[in-house]
Amino acid sequence: DAADPDVRPIELLAREGRRDMHKVRAVVRFNPVADPDGTPRYVAWFEPSHHIAEANADFFVGRFHTMRWSILTPDIAVHWDGATLRTGPGNIRPSAADDDPFEALWLRYYASIFNPARLKIAAMTKEMPRKYWHNLPEAALIPDLVAGAQARELAMVAKGKTVNDRPVPHSLSEVAEAIAVCRACPVGCNGTRAVMGEGPANAALMIVGEQPGDHEELAGRPFVGPAGQMLNQQLAGARIERAAAYVTNAVKHFKYEPRGKRRIHQSPTAGEIDHCRWWLDAERALVQPTTIVALGASAARALLGRTPSINRERGQPMVLADGTTLWLTIHPSYLLRLPEAQRGAEEARFAADLAAVAASL
Repeated sequence: DAADPDVRPIELLAREGRRDMHKVRAVVRFNPVADPDGTPRYVAWFEPSHHIAEANADFFVGRFHTMRWSILTPDIAVHWDGATLRTGPGNIRPSAADDDPFEALWLRYYASIFNPARLKIAAMTKEMPRKYWHNLPEAALIPDLVAGAQARELAMVAKGKTVNDRPVPHSLSEVAEAIAVCRACPVGCNGTRAVMGEGPANAALMIVGEQPGDHEELAGRPFVGPAGQMLNQQLAGARIERAAAYVTNAVKHFKYEPRGKRRIHQSPTAGEIDHCRWWLDAERALVQPTTIVALGASAARALLGRTPSINRERGQPMVLADGTTLWLTIHPSYLLRLPEAQRGAEEARFAADLAAVAASL
């Protein structure tokens, strides 16, 4: 009976115990030492609020099964040698816990990911109560990081006024000039020519692909190869005039693998897409389309900041933060890779996606 005066305190105690177990998993720090026989052992120190060291030990056995480790607390110690779990008496905080050769690297990493624009002190202290801080090396950085948050946020805003250390372009021709010399990622450094988007500077519809291919890089125009011909055919079927749309790519250079005299397409990585997202954002800001069609997962990532499931999210409009309507569908090159027996059904589904876009326009 939850209303029983004895049951409620027990439930609260159980909840506190579970939270304590969660915290030990989140904040415990293992430091390398050596056993008397020279075998590496990893030692951690934690000060739980409840007697949870033994109850939590199985989690660490499963997580670090092949390592020798010890978790020391003021009341009990838990030791794992790779085969047997045993307990021992409590300890005082060992000096080994202060001797972590990787601590400087960890502190540098923690400071670099501290985002002043998203600072919420109440949420931070709720998730990581101050009672745990004295055992966390990064806690010593927090006061200075919080104190300097406003200055760092202003610096981030100022940095946002440039793209790859260049001023934000004010015209599509400036974007074209900038991507031609952009070397911010390995794709831009592979010696290929950047391919700029094309279409009306005030187009209501923007179509975004993945990257230029072999034909596009040679011609210096987007979607002029086999995938472009497939796209043109499908757009015509949906009564969407390609000449009235602004057509571009998420990545502006052709990523490929040389194979003899041929250049074989390679998909860009998430990092490469994110680097090139600056240029796509600049095109969007200048063209200001009301509707965008993302062809494939790479284009969708450049617009959403995440890699979606195209099959699950295609064919349904979604509204972006700036009010633009986004539609997801497959890349036409996918259709070209399908066996003939499967292509008809997928072409019909692609046509249906474009028909929905046309109806919305």
